[in-house]
Amino acid sequence: MSKVHTVAVLVGSLRKASINRKLALALAELAPPSLKLQIVEIGELPLYNEDIDVSPAPAPYVTFREQVKAADALLFVTPEYNRSVPAPLKNAIDVGSRPYGQSAFSGKPGAVLSASPGAVGGFGANHHLRQSLVFLDVPVLQQPEAYLGGAGSFFDDNGKLNDGVRGFLQKFIDAYAAWVELNAKG
Repeated sequence: MSKVHTVAVLVGSLRKASINRKLALALAELAPPSLKLQIVEIGELPLYNEDIDVSPAPAPYVTFREQVKAADALLFVTPEYNRSVPAPLKNAIDVGSRPYGQSAFSGKPGAVLSASPGAVGGFGANHHLRQSLVFLDVPVLQQPEAYLGGAGSFFDDNGKLNDGVRGFLQKFIDAYAAWVELNAKG
């Protein structure tokens, strides 16, 4: 059997009942046995400020960096705010990429899934995030692209994923598993 790869999942929305959190949990259920998805919480991270990022660094910074460093791969699941990523996700990226030269993200294979109730499916956030990931040395899954519009209809009143999106999510997570297997170090 091949190695089980731990995936740090960063969800851009902080709401506990967010569509994107539900999608992240659905992906964890659909993931093949070669992936273990774990949501890494970002809501308690203080805004990145180099003045407070000294020894000792704030405990939330340390915990977040350790969780990301311990993972073999990265998965970003995010809505779009103002044609970009939500501020908490951008902050998490800034925290994880510091101190300079010690990025927790470097070299880890990643993927981006954006979802929105609107028709565009978070296209702007998805591409803006990809720009940051290039700089952070995160090789990102190119296909299938995952911009999910109409996301408000993906779950029934009981929170169960509907069959209309399940097939695409399965294709996405299977492609991502192959990407991780190809690109994960160690």
